[in-house]
Amino acid sequence: MKLVILGGPGAGKGTQAQPLCHHLGISEISTSNILREAIACSTDLGREAQIYVEKGELVPDPLLIEFIRTRLVQPDAANGWLLEGYPRTAFQAEELDFLLDDLGQQLDWAIYLQVSESVMMSRSLGRCPLQGIASSGSRLDDQPEIIQRRINLFYERTIPMLEYYSYRQHLLTINADQSPQQVQQEILQKLNR
Repeated sequence: MKLVILGGPGAGKGTQAQPLCHHLGISEISTSNILREAIACSTDLGREAQIYVEKGELVPDPLLIEFIRTRLVQPDAANGWLLEGYPRTAFQAEELDFLLDDLGQQLDWAIYLQVSESVMMSRSLGRCPLQGIASSGSRLDDQPEIIQRRINLFYERTIPMLEYYSYRQHLLTINADQSPQQVQQEILQKLNR
């Protein structure tokens, strides 16, 4: 099964991705984790991405698309995957479809975790203290102004992507204002798993 998981900051994408992948026996591919690692290791991609992350901007499409191409051909992705953190725009969704065609693959579902703006903000802010302790200082991309910028970008750039997947009948909308267990149960029900 080949899936993407969508939602704004704090919608629960990371929370749902790991147990869902475990249940379905597929690989979790998190672009944010890989980008953070690349930034921490100061790779070429990491240095380029850091400039955008610090401003709360999205990493440019050409960097992400090439990275996704490289990742989807890895052996562990052969049995299926769940892509978290990409695509984030209608253009990226279309580019992902072109890429999958090129690789002889096809997306099964885009899972949209729908939550209100206030929930996105409170959940994102709620993560700060734990991450601050873990990294001995608060992370720049989890400051309130940056979170608000990411929420604004989500509405501006991501909502048209939902229309893209809805038009192609690949969209599953999930009420993510529930407990993580209820959210996962609803996802699995809608996937008929």
